[in-house]
Amino acid sequence: MITITEKAATKVREISESESLEGQGLRLRVIGGGCAGFSYDLYFEDKIDDMDEQYESNGVKLYVDPLSHQYLEATEIDYVEGAHGSGFKFNNPNVKGSCGCGSSVSF
Repeated sequence: MITITEKAATKVREISESESLEGQGLRLRVIGGGCAGFSYDLYFEDKIDDMDEQYESNGVKLYVDPLSHQYLEATEIDYVEGAHGSGFKFNNPNVKGSCGCGSSVSF
């Protein structure tokens, strides 16, 4: 199962309202790239593929393609704010390592 914290869900709803994307789900992907090998990608989407895994967590629909799902299983998405900026954070137990800046991971 993939989940999103209440704080992250609130931020997703704020963004969807400000961008007029209400009703769309959040697409989660793992893509090749970055110095550690993989990066996370998330964006709003209103259509899903038959092969996609679908979750709902704290009122947010989450869509994950089969390839990404194997890397994202049991991941929790949070929203963090700090001195160095703010953004969505993937708390992923499947990660084996990450680059120094934390923008890419290895599995």
